[in-house]
Amino acid sequence: MLVYTVGTFDLLHVGHLALLEYCKTLGDTFAVGVASDEVVNSYKPKVPVIPLKQRMEMLKALSCVDIVRSYNQLEYVSGCKALDVDVFVIGEDWGNQSHNLAVENYLRSAGKRIVQVSYNPQTSSTKIKQKVLAQNRGITPLPARVSQNTPSAVAAF
Repeated sequence: MLVYTVGTFDLLHVGHLALLEYCKTLGDTFAVGVASDEVVNSYKPKVPVIPLKQRMEMLKALSCVDIVRSYNQLEYVSGCKALDVDVFVIGEDWGNQSHNLAVENYLRSAGKRIVQVSYNPQTSSTKIKQKVLAQNRGITPLPARVSQNTPSAVAAF
């Protein structure tokens, strides 16, 4: 049984981890769809802090996640079809937008399950961003530096 969920997964935190670990318990294989920066920018005022490639890399490193794929359009039917999804997990903020209704109709007509979950009220990427901004009002962030002696994927601090 293949379980699929979608999201931005910017500033990966314990709320994300709880969701991902729960999703894994619903089936044998767990796939995560990660919204591209363009998709996120189509419904949020700002693009993610962490670039898509890095968000995907972090998710791939989690033992509860089997498949990570990006999506570049705000629609989920094609991903569900490509993966042959059995269970699609949605959040409590799932609304009645046309892209949501389209995937619900597709899944129901195909006899698939939709599971709605509540978010962890203790944290969110937005709360983390707000806390960082509040703590650093007026301070210009330092640019990331890469040491000549470390692999290019590892930043030296």
